[in-house]
Amino acid sequence: MRILLLGEYSRLHNTLKEGLLVLGHEVILVGSGDGFKNYPADYSIEAKWCQSKLLNIPRQLIFKLSKFDVAKIEIGIRFYLLSHKLKGFDVVQLINESPIQTLKWAERLLLKKIIKNNKKLFVLATGVDYLNVKYWFENQKEKSILQPYFNNPSLEKEFRYILEYRTKKHKKIHDFVYQHCYGIIATDVDYLLPLKGNTKFLGLIPNPVNFNKLEFQELRITNKIVIFLGINKWSYHQKGIEYFEKALTIIKKKFGDKVEIIITQNIPYLEYINLYNQSHIVLDQLHGHDQGYNALEAMAKGKVVFTNASTLFEKQYNLTEKVVINALPDVDYLVNELSSLIDNPDEIIAIGKHAKAFIEKEHDYLKIAEEYLEIWDN
Repeated sequence: MRILLLGEYSRLHNTLKEGLLVLGHEVILVGSGDGFKNYPADYSIEAKWCQSKLLNIPRQLIFKLSKFDVAKIEIGIRFYLLSHKLKGFDVVQLINESPIQTLKWAERLLLKKIIKNNKKLFVLATGVDYLNVKYWFENQKEKSILQPYFNNPSLEKEFRYILEYRTKKHKKIHDFVYQHCYGIIATDVDYLLPLKGNTKFLGLIPNPVNFNKLEFQELRITNKIVIFLGINKWSYHQKGIEYFEKALTIIKKKFGDKVEIIITQNIPYLEYINLYNQSHIVLDQLHGHDQGYNALEAMAKGKVVFTNASTLFEKQYNLTEKVVINALPDVDYLVNELSSLIDNPDEIIAIGKHAKAFIEKEHDYLKIAEEYLEIWDN
């Protein structure tokens, strides 16, 4: 089978590709690298001209004055120039309903070209899309990355790219993709509720994790307990980073030399991974029900991860043991959970082992690739 994967905002499509290749399929991945994360792709549509020294300054000036990023134009041009190579695939899967991230009208035209020149189209419900944002606005007490905005609308600047999914221009893209796709696949529990009862919903397939590439080293605590927090300034409030920062300040005062705290901001994926390798505890995010990709990879390495792990998540996987710490927007709660682990290091080691076993059972990239193939075939 020839498979085209469009877009990458985590490691999802890269890992799915690895599984599909092992199973003997031909796979091409197209992506922009998603900014500083620099995710790999077979064909890159990264806006390299706009990032050059010559053009970046006027690009920033235009954005400051108009809130328009001219890099969207370059991305659209690069995709158009590449489109003659994106023909004859049995399956095209979009990372979300707007995977190219160019101008709205151009996005629709380019996707129309892709649909015309290939067979089946599928779209993932992962991250932000029209249906998710619509559901979150209609259910503002539901856990979601928009909760900080609902509580404090002055944060609109950080949430601007999410709010765009409510505009009429974006809804045209959503309606077009929805009309032409064979179905929508959810990638974790957070996207089940917005899709409940939707006739195009094909079910949940968990994020694939290639744990063969993620070296597991059983946690050993000989001196300090190392806590890692990786910050993406563009999603600072969405992930609840301020709660983690306040909790860490208290933990440092309380435990002193018993802990080492590593904090990074906006670093490439590979550098990020290398830094958190030495940690025992990873602080991820807290405004949701299920884990994101960074959390899953950390769990595969046997880390204790503070992240989304609500009762909906526990019920989905019928969990009887703790594989992750359910992080909540409550500083006292976070301090108590961290303190309990620091005072009981054996618990850190036990949870790390449970986390690894959970990933191997539920997120095996080969098993997940087979689930995608079954849905695509049927």
